[in-house]
Amino acid sequence: MEALAFVIGVVLMVVGLAVSIALHELGHLWPAKRFGVRVGQYMIGFGPTLWSRRIGETQYGVKAIPLGGYISMAGMYPPSPALRQAQGPGQEAQGPGREAQGRSARNGRAGGGFFATMVQDARDANDETLHGDADTRVFYRLPIWKRIVVMLGGPLMNLLFAIVLFAILFSGIGVQTASTTVASLSECVPASSEAACAASDPDAPAVDAGIQPGDRILSIDGQEVADFAEATALIQASPGQSLTLLIERDGEEQTITVVPAAVAGGVVDASSDDEVGFVGIRPAYQFVPQPIWEGPRAAIENVGAVAGIIWQLPVRVWDTAVSLVTGQERDPNGPLSIVGAGRLSGEVAAAEAPILNRVSGFLSLLASLNIALFVFNMVPLLPLDGGHIAVALWEGIKRVWAKVFHRPPPKPVDATKLVPLTFVVVIALIAMGGVLILADIFNPVSLF
Repeated sequence: MEALAFVIGVVLMVVGLAVSIALHELGHLWPAKRFGVRVGQYMIGFGPTLWSRRIGETQYGVKAIPLGGYISMAGMYPPSPALRQAQGPGQEAQGPGREAQGRSARNGRAGGGFFATMVQDARDANDETLHGDADTRVFYRLPIWKRIVVMLGGPLMNLLFAIVLFAILFSGIGVQTASTTVASLSECVPASSEAACAASDPDAPAVDAGIQPGDRILSIDGQEVADFAEATALIQASPGQSLTLLIERDGEEQTITVVPAAVAGGVVDASSDDEVGFVGIRPAYQFVPQPIWEGPRAAIENVGAVAGIIWQLPVRVWDTAVSLVTGQERDPNGPLSIVGAGRLSGEVAAAEAPILNRVSGFLSLLASLNIALFVFNMVPLLPLDGGHIAVALWEGIKRVWAKVFHRPPPKPVDATKLVPLTFVVVIALIAMGGVLILADIFNPVSLF
């Protein structure tokens, strides 16, 4: 059963990742179509296509490897110089002639080296999505703010999904909190926090007072207590003093008198040597729903934490590689691959805990994954969404500069020139992803 639960947890994480990717790409698709851009494909995953269906001008599909997704928008970049020259004023390059022109341009640039060929290939692929100079349904012709909205839509969908998941977690299910209900009693007053009860140890004050598991403490010496922390504070502050506890047992209120034993602070708190009161009760835990704003607040806090990890990603991955080679314990707050996230989800599903605890653990993992997708995609490097946003902002700055100094409007920024840098970024991401996957297989982070 444990192995089956583990597999179910992994499958749930794969499904959750697929949903997160689908929402991310929907965040791009909806504003792109809203602004009139032709979208040829909306795909979840990479590799062989498992299912696809064309609706209107867009082909929707699911691919075999759920590690990403994409939409194919017409005219992500301006036409290549070769295409503009071939079209001429008011002309349109189509059909076999356009394909021959593309091959000629590619062959003409191959002598420039590997990166020059990559640039030309990117331009040729982009040119295939254009329908001529009169085509207005292309991405690069959108106003700057609309381009930013389209590219920002994907990461924002992940952030909104994370906020919804955290809201369900904090306000729908609640935070596990020590309640004022007694779960169990200590049998004695131990000599230290790690000592077992000996025959000579005195009974715990709670046992002598007649407190029973299931009792709910309502007040102590007339002071109402809302949670176990408040009750503990009052008890620890009263060593050797008689306390009156108002409790609820089987639906009826009763009054019990208890005298907390005076013990060294280390018995209840290893960091303290002060004498404190001890009665020997352990709390029952329950999920306490939080205010609705706690979910968004937790999401924003997670954004800051993940941003700190992403900012130091190369260093963190290097440390992970070192721990993989040396066998040292990994930083539990370090980066994970999808393999690591799947393993953690499996551990949560297979844990010996109530089902609600396991559901909470899974929702927390999936919400954190979406925060990571949001932050990572906002990095201002191509091919990430943040890179396309940076290109749009740069073009906006150039236009403002030209307007202020009464210069002719600049041409659209040709981001295909950044293909060599994009290639380096992709190789770096693949390398770092490979290291994390190997580490998550052979030296994984474990919750338990």
